Amino acid sequence: MGRPTAVIVTAEFLHEAEVQRDALGMRDLVPVVIDHPLSTLTDAEIEARAEQAVRQCVAVWCGQGSHR
Repeated sequence: MGRPTAVIVTAEFLHEAEVQRDALGMRDLVPVVIDHPLSTLTDAEIEARAEQAVRQCVAVWCGQGSHR
């Protein structure tokens, strides 16, 4: 639909995200990649993961998307 979209995945699931992206014909979708895991983190660690994602998301939204 022409809307910049930031899909956030952990490094552990990057390959699967790329396979699904390709299968859906969404080759221009660039995943935002953060460190794994998420489920066992403290609030401070989750905040650090969010910080990892911020610059990448802004780059995607501005049409400059790339991995890390």
